Amino acid sequence: MSSGGWTVVAVAGVTAAYALVSRRLSSTPLSSAIVFVGAGILIGPAVLDIVDLEHDTAPITALLEATLTLVLFTDAMTVRRRDLAAGGFLPGRLLCIGLPLSIGAGWLLAWPLLPGLTVWELALVGAILAPTDAALGKTAIANPRVPALVRHGLNVESGLNDGIVLPFFVVFLAAIPGTHYAEEGAGGVFWRALVLSTALGLLVGGLGGRLLQWTRARGWVSREWRQVYVLAVAAASYELGVVTDGSGFIAAWVAGFAFGFALRHYRTGGEEGHPDHTSDFAENLGGLLASISLLVFGAVLLGPALEHLSWRIILYAVLSLTVVRMLPVALSLAGSGLRSPTVTYIGWFGPRGLASVVLALLVAEEHVPGVELLGRVVAVTVGLSVLLHGVSAVTLAERYGRWYEKAAAATRGLREKAPVPEAPGRRRLGSLDRPET
Repeated sequence: MSSGGWTVVAVAGVTAAYALVSRRLSSTPLSSAIVFVGAGILIGPAVLDIVDLEHDTAPITALLEATLTLVLFTDAMTVRRRDLAAGGFLPGRLLCIGLPLSIGAGWLLAWPLLPGLTVWELALVGAILAPTDAALGKTAIANPRVPALVRHGLNVESGLNDGIVLPFFVVFLAAIPGTHYAEEGAGGVFWRALVLSTALGLLVGGLGGRLLQWTRARGWVSREWRQVYVLAVAAASYELGVVTDGSGFIAAWVAGFAFGFALRHYRTGGEEGHPDHTSDFAENLGGLLASISLLVFGAVLLGPALEHLSWRIILYAVLSLTVVRMLPVALSLAGSGLRSPTVTYIGWFGPRGLASVVLALLVAEEHVPGVELLGRVVAVTVGLSVLLHGVSAVTLAERYGRWYEKAAAATRGLREKAPVPEAPGRRRLGSLDRPET
């Protein structure tokens, strides 16, 4: 059997094995991310050498880019305007203050720890490792003992910060000589990657959502094809961004917002009060692809990176998960009225995941001079995040939940008790209202 055939067998075997015990493991520290990344390291070239895609990166690129496109689109679909004002402050503060501070802190701390990288390559490190992926520690926002304000805030932050990071990423990449975006020049990057891609995303997503609702009102589309339609709109928006030399990811992210808005704004008769399952298939598929992507990440990126560890890489990874995340969160929530356990909890649960891996891969495709070191830093940071956030999610969620229950009973007007609008949970994360079943 060819090496490609063994790769498919290995990936399918790990996926099937986890599926059989997924419910049993959902309440344990052994998260799905730990299982898939660990299995990837085991079957990769660093150990058993069953999976070896190092010399043919096209399948890896296609898988990761498709996964991130789908995740960006479906995450943006679920976010409503009112979500950004939930509790009056939390999502807005985390995204508008905490995220830029995280990018800056990651940039500055990389300066003394990662010698050999240029100033803009260091900036890329900060941008690539700024977005969070709540799916890596989903118990932290799925545990019903955690106040709704915190669960909602972390959920909205995770759904939006990867898209918000994209303009920073594009600008930093354009500042590095020799890259595709650098050849476009500052003006070209602004108009194509930022303005044109955003406009295309709005057009495709808005028109696509409006057409879907128009056909639903006439009974022309079946439920099954309605769900497949989401995939077509996401793919079209991404490819339009690519073929126009812009950013496919920015186009897909914006299209998700426009598509979701159109579905809600143009609801057809008889739908009021009923849940909309249009995105169910896309979200489930995104979850499956994300898990497989983590397995490939463990095999092809993390496993080899572990063979070239240095104290500088390890120290930066630790600081990225602590200082670079927690200090900006604390500053962004200063004066919010939230207690220190809440601020610490929110600061700790900022896992790094799929977006960081894909953005690092895009840098590799641009042949950035410091890509080897940059790739190792991202791989080790994401790997450490998978382990630490996955292991700590169950225990810390329970401990923080107990603290909140006692504080809520003893304190009138506790800030953490602020109401938030009911929002649909992302299937990639599991239910936000009850443990996974």
